[in-house]
Amino acid sequence: MQAFFKLALGSALGLSLAFAAPAGAAEGTDVFADPSKIAAIGGSITEIVYALGEQGHLVARDSTSRYPDAAMKLPDVGYMRQLSPEGVLSVNPSGILALQGSGPKEAIDVLKKASTPFIEVPDHFDHDGILEKIRVVGKALGADAKAEVLVKDVDVKLKAAAKQTASIKERKRVLFVLSIQGGKILASGSDTAADGIIKLAGGVNAVEGFSGYRQLSDEALVTAKPDVILMMNNAGPATPDDQLFAIPAISTTPAGAARKLIRMDGNYLLGFGPRTADAIHDLAVSLYGAQVPD
Repeated sequence: MQAFFKLALGSALGLSLAFAAPAGAAEGTDVFADPSKIAAIGGSITEIVYALGEQGHLVARDSTSRYPDAAMKLPDVGYMRQLSPEGVLSVNPSGILALQGSGPKEAIDVLKKASTPFIEVPDHFDHDGILEKIRVVGKALGADAKAEVLVKDVDVKLKAAAKQTASIKERKRVLFVLSIQGGKILASGSDTAADGIIKLAGGVNAVEGFSGYRQLSDEALVTAKPDVILMMNNAGPATPDDQLFAIPAISTTPAGAARKLIRMDGNYLLGFGPRTADAIHDLAVSLYGAQVPD
């Protein structure tokens, strides 16, 4: 299983890692006393730090932090869902800024009990969740004023993106496919980044009745009647279009009949950070074409 596949699945599952810490630990910290050497865990966290112009504080990143390109020069402490305390602490950070859902549980427990301050950043897949994330990161770094400037800019862009699809009457039913194994589709339900971005782009999640990700039966796929299939283009080896549309349950859907498939960069599509308004626009254009103004 490829790293980005695990990233998307972990985000989709909405894992909540909240552990009690003993006296003297960093639990409950919301501002780093010393923000000079911060380890950023989570691609959107790193993006926000750079968007704030506070990248000089960073001494390390996780493997999902691939944007902007400059971030790739930082030491990599591992995949955010499979961290080792030793790996994170090896860069001697003055603080750890981690996206909610980082793991595994045992590693986060150790990091929260360590003497290094640990701040967990909430991850909610909607307009307000992005603004909250920016504010939390800004506060942690002592950059509240810069955070408010960024919040206002992102808020304006998100509102503009929402207006672009407000007048569309016939909403496309979108099936987000995380992976295909043995001809079976692992698809996004509610409470996922995929569900959130589909709604923000003016679409309708084609599957309902469960949260997180689930393997769909052929009957469920047919019932979903997706108009469009949405996939990431960097989640390991890509499933060829012909292989996807050869799946009998897919071929009978409107999306299958029209061979309508959209592929987008996973971090860009599902990151819920400073670039999300642009991702909403790009997805909306792919869904509705000329109905979406520039």
